[in-house]
Amino acid sequence: MPEPLAITRLLNQLLGGPVTALLNALGVHPANTAAPITNAFALELLVATVLIAFFIVVRLTLSVEKPAPVQQFAEMIHEFTGGQAEQIIGHGYEKFQGFTTVILLFVLSCNLIGLLPGINSPTESPVVPLGIAVLTFVFYNFHGLRKQGFVGYVHHFAGPIWWLWWLLFPIEVISHLARVMSLTIRLYANMFASALVTLVFFSLVPLVVPSVFLGLHLFVSLVQAYVFMLLAMIYLSQAVADEH
Repeated sequence: MPEPLAITRLLNQLLGGPVTALLNALGVHPANTAAPITNAFALELLVATVLIAFFIVVRLTLSVEKPAPVQQFAEMIHEFTGGQAEQIIGHGYEKFQGFTTVILLFVLSCNLIGLLPGINSPTESPVVPLGIAVLTFVFYNFHGLRKQGFVGYVHHFAGPIWWLWWLLFPIEVISHLARVMSLTIRLYANMFASALVTLVFFSLVPLVVPSVFLGLHLFVSLVQAYVFMLLAMIYLSQAVADEH
């Protein structure tokens, strides 16, 4: 069991009782009822708080004539995610850009926290990637149903050949459900392996050589955040496309 971080201890002192009561009401019984909040969850809250603060600052400092550095940075992110969404999702991508941008920033921020000494990335805990994967799954299916209607959306699971519907429909359903597992395992396994390799080399050799693996961890963090966003866009494009 990892040593609780200062923020984790603080949250457990302030919210431990109510969180335990809520979990018990939902039929979940934490291993430590006095400290139900884990490091991963505490760091998730920290990342979410920082991102919300970032968006608020950007909104309050918007300027056409003299854009602040934080606005310029936000515009760079907006242009990048917008360009990707336009290419993948196509017409009407704007309504989904906010979600995919938050996915990118949240996953990337959670990944990069692992570069700090003594702190593990929240995404090294499988429940965190699972939560993001489930949210992505619900989001793209909701918009698929909203755009196509129930009959139209379910119909594309069956494929274009009517006499193969009986075979293709269950395969497609299983394939879609497997996306949750795929998104979860891809992010969790890569971040866990990257952190483990870095930790092993720091314990075996001097500082200079492990620094290379910190660079590798940075690269993996960037790639995995980008891939997660990219897959979310692909799933959205398939769900809201006019033709399947």
